[in-house]
Amino acid sequence: MLIIGIAGGSGSGKTTVVNKITDKIGNNQLTIISQDSYYYDSSHIPMEDRKRINFDHPNSIEFSLLIEHIRRLKQGQSIEQPIYSYITCTRSERTMHVDPKDVIIVEGILVLSNPELRDLMDIKVFVDADGDDRLSRIILRDIVERGRTAETALSHYQETVKPMHLQFIEPSKRFADLIIPQGGHNEKAIDVLTHYIQRQIN
Repeated sequence: MLIIGIAGGSGSGKTTVVNKITDKIGNNQLTIISQDSYYYDSSHIPMEDRKRINFDHPNSIEFSLLIEHIRRLKQGQSIEQPIYSYITCTRSERTMHVDPKDVIIVEGILVLSNPELRDLMDIKVFVDADGDDRLSRIILRDIVERGRTAETALSHYQETVKPMHLQFIEPSKRFADLIIPQGGHNEKAIDVLTHYIQRQIN
């Protein structure tokens, strides 16, 4: 089994990179574990307080559960992955059944920031992108997917996303085995990574 960690700032193009790898490798051999599924449940917190949760800080993620699940998959065991909603900031009572496959991609902004999680990875990837490009994608995503206005999305970026990126995400780039500049637009780098994956599983 090959464990691949794919990190990068919000709006860097991680999802595009993962989707292109999936298209080339196929769902039968590859499964994706999203860091976003492992945010702590906040159902016990009033809704107004939930809006102030810092999702870009490592303390917002239940890394212990994520690490346990990756270890179990590596041992050939199935897991029940949490389902998290950004709208309500809560975990669903339902879970997603995940079976072990030849390739496990662990994807999220902070997956290279945790040493114990990094140690489980066979290859570590950082998806890099220009800050202005990331900002435009973040604002659009926050409006469409998370119900924010353009003003609140920009404020959230300036007060939370940018400082957390500089403190936790950007420094994790030094742990990467491969850096993909220009995000999902870098077809050559994605092809290099895909060919590596295919060689390892064949």
